[in-house]
Amino acid sequence: MKVILLTDVKNVGKKDEVKEVADGYGRNFLIKKGLAEPFNKETSRDLDARKEEMRQQDLENQRLAKETAEKLKDLTLEFKLNTGKGGNTFGQISSKQIVAALADHQIQVDKRKIIMDTPVDSLGTTKVKVDLYKGKIIGTINVHVSAKGE
Repeated sequence: MKVILLTDVKNVGKKDEVKEVADGYGRNFLIKKGLAEPFNKETSRDLDARKEEMRQQDLENQRLAKETAEKLKDLTLEFKLNTGKGGNTFGQISSKQIVAALADHQIQVDKRKIIMDTPVDSLGTTKVKVDLYKGKIIGTINVHVSAKGE
């Protein structure tokens, strides 16, 4: 029996996949629990429509990520850190602080998407990367750190 999975099912497949399963398992478990629907012409058309809608949404998300990357290219975020003698800094700039500063510029980014190999803890300008779309579109932010009291 062919079914279209409505959710991810362990050891069977992922959402929106067409799978061949045993008749009893398909009727008595997957369909009854709402995890799948039988495969026929009507449900096949619905599946194609859902996939096309997901593809269109994916393209829209890519377009928005590219626009955001362009905005970030020209943006410099300003931060201040306490410094000691010799220019040593106390503390560092975290991804949470960068996300908060981006929110002030009406740019929403998840803090887990900020890519920092090393923490920003030195005076001057540092380039910080942001994963805007599934690792395919990476934006770059200039983070400028100056000493407090300057």
